[in-house]
Amino acid sequence: MEKWVVSAKRADFQEISRKFGVDPVIARLMRNRDQITDEEIEKYLHGRLSDLHSWRLLKGMGELLKILTDKIEQKKKIRIIGDYDIDGVCSTYILLKGLQRAGAWVDVDIPDRMKDGYGISEELIDLAAQASVDTIITCDNGISAISQIAHAKALGMTVLVTDHHEVPYEELPQGEVRTILPPADAIVNPKQEGDTYPFSGICGAMVAFKVICGLYETLGIPKTELNNLIPFAAIATVGDVMELQDENRIIVREGLMRLQNPENKGLKALIRVNNLEEKTITAYHIGFILGPCMNASGRLSTAKRALNLLLTEDEKEASILAEDLKALNDSRKDMTAKGVEQAIEMVENTDLAKDRVLVIYLPDCHESLAGIIAGRIRERYTKPVFVLTKGEEGVKGSGRSIETYHMFQEMVKCKELFTKFGGHPMAAGLSMEEENIEKLRRRLNENCTLTQEDMTEKIVIDVPMPMSYVTIPFIRQLSQLEPFGKGNTKPVFAQKNLQISQCRVLGKNRNVVKMQLKDEFGAAAEGIWFGDGDVFVTKTQEKPCFDVIYYPTVNSFRGRESIEMVVQSIR
Repeated sequence: MEKWVVSAKRADFQEISRKFGVDPVIARLMRNRDQITDEEIEKYLHGRLSDLHSWRLLKGMGELLKILTDKIEQKKKIRIIGDYDIDGVCSTYILLKGLQRAGAWVDVDIPDRMKDGYGISEELIDLAAQASVDTIITCDNGISAISQIAHAKALGMTVLVTDHHEVPYEELPQGEVRTILPPADAIVNPKQEGDTYPFSGICGAMVAFKVICGLYETLGIPKTELNNLIPFAAIATVGDVMELQDENRIIVREGLMRLQNPENKGLKALIRVNNLEEKTITAYHIGFILGPCMNASGRLSTAKRALNLLLTEDEKEASILAEDLKALNDSRKDMTAKGVEQAIEMVENTDLAKDRVLVIYLPDCHESLAGIIAGRIRERYTKPVFVLTKGEEGVKGSGRSIETYHMFQEMVKCKELFTKFGGHPMAAGLSMEEENIEKLRRRLNENCTLTQEDMTEKIVIDVPMPMSYVTIPFIRQLSQLEPFGKGNTKPVFAQKNLQISQCRVLGKNRNVVKMQLKDEFGAAAEGIWFGDGDVFVTKTQEKPCFDVIYYPTVNSFRGRESIEMVVQSIR
């Protein structure tokens, strides 16, 4: 059941409107996104690359760059070890291209999801030692690899960690917390204790980007050469579902501009095979079309296929690799749908239904799909969800959480049940023995303090606003608030007592409804709904009027522009 609430943050909207030349509603939308001071509003509306925080502010950056530049000068062999998701692939690409430009002797390795699991493993370290690697630099992993990095050090290797994940910790008897860092030679992670970096919510690729910023400046490489790396930091930021605030918002906006006509042949091919050449690329396209194609290689095959796409300079090869990734993603979609169906059946037909934290074991599900399925189940039930699958050695799984449940902290409370785990407040990965599944389910639910209120989906309405207020110039101003995504959500408007008529269900899957909306004063507008069309039309026949949540867009058809309201929810 949804709960609709109206955001009621206060400010002098007329003064903000006058000072920044925007509609008062736009001023209110910015205040709802906690842009309060003139400096914050200016950066929100017009943030530039020069507003990014300096790489110098990251703890450990000085030590890491000193070691890295010495290794480059000494022609020591460096190996980048990334991760198999979109952030890991983009991080690896950024470090590889940056280190190559700096003259490093460098290669890469990416773990195999099925064989190696998440992050750096002892097997990958042994392979590096066999290849006479002197220095390992991690990206998007490494912060929780305590024993693995100790193994690398015992073999005489230098290890540099660049990561953004939560730092492992343990709770001491007195209630204090002790963080546990790996024995690396240098660590750059904005979440480590004592780091004063102004914005810790960056992804692994942004940490890698900062390393290359520092490396180029140290070596006197022109700053303009960083521009080619910006789209990859942007793709990773959206793909890893980082909050689109502060410098994340700037890097994504800058990256999207460069994605309209990318120089990278692989990205160009991926855009082409997904029929996006004529479209304006947005954060939505990264999150739901391009990103899943890149992730599919790490899920069902090897992430090296996605990396190879980004590295190729041959257009023909780029087309073949892009087609392969799209085909993999199409296969992933079918497999995911089956997994979601199985999970729903388990929740609704077993005693899992009463749990506040869902632990769902799908032994035959492809382990790479666990996170996606967990996300879908979380959306359906508004509960934290872990989906576990049977691996070659024990059980592997992924968790997806809700805003009111810090998943990583709750896992720390039962860490002895895992052989390996890590993550964020909203997502996590784990490995464990099969015999511990029921213990995990019981412990998580015994410890859970979530109330029914916490598990009720809330739709926060930015502005209760009549449709008649909307004009095409107003919609154009809304675009100043983009990119939209986590942490900078698309604005939500609502109006009471609308008549919904002339509904027409369209599409071969009957998942689009065109309609006419009319308010009690006679103002009318075209409306569109995306979802189960037949269910929507049946609901609209139950009552004469509905409260409607909507978002206004401009529909362009044959050179004619008209306003269309995208209906998001009705009651």
